[in-house]
Amino acid sequence: MGEPFIGSEALRAGRLTRHQLRTAHIAVYPDVYVPVATTLTAVAKAKAASLWTGREGIIAGQSAAALHGARWVDARRPAEVLWHNRRAPRGVLVWSDRVADDEVTTVRGVRVTTPERTALDIACRYPQRRAVAAIDALARAAHMKLADVELLVDRHKGRRGIRAARAALNLVDPGAESPQETYLRLTVIGNHFPPPQTQIPVWDCGALVAELDMGWEHMMIGLDYEGDHHRTTREAFNKGIRRHDAVTELGWTDIRVTCNDTEGAIIARLTTAWRQRLCALGENPDAGPPWTHVRRQRPGE
Repeated sequence: MGEPFIGSEALRAGRLTRHQLRTAHIAVYPDVYVPVATTLTAVAKAKAASLWTGREGIIAGQSAAALHGARWVDARRPAEVLWHNRRAPRGVLVWSDRVADDEVTTVRGVRVTTPERTALDIACRYPQRRAVAAIDALARAAHMKLADVELLVDRHKGRRGIRAARAALNLVDPGAESPQETYLRLTVIGNHFPPPQTQIPVWDCGALVAELDMGWEHMMIGLDYEGDHHRTTREAFNKGIRRHDAVTELGWTDIRVTCNDTEGAIIARLTTAWRQRLCALGENPDAGPPWTHVRRQRPGE
């Protein structure tokens, strides 16, 4: 029994003895157990929280996102559930918002908010950067259309936090492949650069050379977040170097960012690259900040 289960049900069905329940299992929530060696993922905690409500509660927020397949959900955080009993055990966060029938679905036998309602709840309840990163991952996993979330925003226009939700949803881009990519994109936008395009393919004579995390194709400037996986093996490290060289040989400026880079350093490098690109295009980089400069169309373009 690797899945969470209700202890009293297992005893009544004769699947376990009381001794087996006490010695080989641990309680996640009251009367909800898992085997001793079980790793509690965000999905497992969501299922356990559903069982704690007698399968009547509706899993919501980041727990719902995990059930919908979103990556990067922190399993250390409490499970989130829409339920009337506010006296939740430790490790469960109970919400009491209204939810319409068409905002609830079933995933893996668990009642859960739809991806669209999940996105709305996250946008309303979480700080903006965290909300955008979570919804990026949810939208990517669930192939969610932001237009459908906007319909729910209109439906719940009087809800607390709805103004912050609109702002967060305007920043969502399912092209982000990690929270770090989301945070990098938000850093760039927060410093008044145009929103970058995500996952930009770079071609050479019909062959795909690379896919940049984000950037501006018309300026031929790319930004790549280099996570730890790029440095843990010699093969990955060498592949990253070859990829960078191939992109720059095609005329791109590829700015590689790591967790050690400060916001100021990132923006300084990007500003320099932008101004250099304007010079290469014959534009005046001192006419104004590079992020507000509008390139004039050349004859024949």
